[in-house]
Amino acid sequence: MTTNLVSRRAALTVLSWCVPCAPALLAACGGETVPTTFAPLNWAYLPPLKLNVARIEVDDSWTPRAGTREKGFLAPIQPMEALRKMAEDRLIPGGTSGQGAFVIDDASIRQSGEYYEGSFAVHLDIITSDGIRGGFAQARVSRRRIINDDSPNGVRAGLYDLVKQMMADMNVEFEFQVRRSLRDYLQTTAPAAPEAGPVEQQELAPPATDMAPPSAPPAEPEPEPEPTEPQYPSAVPFSSPAPTPLMR
Repeated sequence: MTTNLVSRRAALTVLSWCVPCAPALLAACGGETVPTTFAPLNWAYLPPLKLNVARIEVDDSWTPRAGTREKGFLAPIQPMEALRKMAEDRLIPGGTSGQGAFVIDDASIRQSGEYYEGSFAVHLDIITSDGIRGGFAQARVSRRRIINDDSPNGVRAGLYDLVKQMMADMNVEFEFQVRRSLRDYLQTTAPAAPEAGPVEQQELAPPATDMAPPSAPPAEPEPEPEPTEPQYPSAVPFSSPAPTPLMR
């Protein structure tokens, strides 16, 4: 009887150790490897948005609201960092006066139950040299992602994927809004055609003097003889008779 009690206590002890580790063990058994390193995000490969302003400033003073279950700071690349990088990669000043102000209005990722809920918003103001707001464009995107793994590495991997997906959405939406609302301030970024160079002159060689004599014109064909009636031979041989002497 004592042996059975000891065995039960040992089994319960082992089970109590294993239960907290169950998610990690299941992930390991499933063959899924949780990444621990993450590639930086950049958008320099996308077409730049060249604006007719002398400079562009980025305002990243946004802070999350107090009392929310903010999780963006746990991401390997935080939303604020990603939005600022987008502005640096894609906005180019090309004018001599005025300025552009890129403002981050929202860069939040909050936990709601078993989901991460992301919300990104930005706007771009064009300020003329007189200090007047000449135009603006604003863009907003949102996504939610289920929390599959709440381990430290799983949280980082899940948030990285969410930020990456939302930034892909934001690049599309932001470019659309800028081209629609600020088309008067956009400049072309296509490379100019190269200028035509001087025309090179090349001296031609003089014509050759030793030329072969012209060939004789072809001989004219001889006229064909006029057709004559065919002479058919007689079927009987014919000869003139000898003269007969006269009788006296």
